[in-house]
Amino acid sequence: MAATRSCVKFKKGDTVIYPQHGACIVVGNKKITVFGETQDYLILKTVINEMTLNVPVNKTAEVGVRPPVNADELEDLVSVLSKADPRVPSNWSRRFKNHQEKLKSGDVYQVAEVVRNLAARNRDAALSAAERTMYERARINLISEIAPALKVSAEDAEQYLDDALAKGVLKPPKEPVARKR
Repeated sequence: MAATRSCVKFKKGDTVIYPQHGACIVVGNKKITVFGETQDYLILKTVINEMTLNVPVNKTAEVGVRPPVNADELEDLVSVLSKADPRVPSNWSRRFKNHQEKLKSGDVYQVAEVVRNLAARNRDAALSAAERTMYERARINLISEIAPALKVSAEDAEQYLDDALAKGVLKPPKEPVARKR
């Protein structure tokens, strides 16, 4: 799989996903000399904070730059998000490290797992400040990926995400059935 990822060529105007920053727009290519070595760089503008990132073209696959999911893959994403009771380590540091690794992977399904797991924890108990920040960041990254796949606004993508979570971890609890005496 890594071999096919490295062959992906991105061009100006493409939307790509950078694992730590979510969706980015390719604004161009540029030759940059660093430590006496000239390389081709992909110039990316993040959608969220409008930061500019310079990524060596020959390192894009290594750092996890990839195309966003397409509309067909969103069905799989919804099934991850709508899973009802995910198993998550109860130990805070283990859980946090596990979630960090998933976010760093850049894999959209792993990011979706983090969003789902933290949404479930948030439903049951307050998140720590670090987990709340992680949850918000992961949500933003996921929304930034859903929006171009559906060709909708960030607000509509957020609603799509919330609807998917509502099918599983955020499903309202069932009313207890009254027993007949």
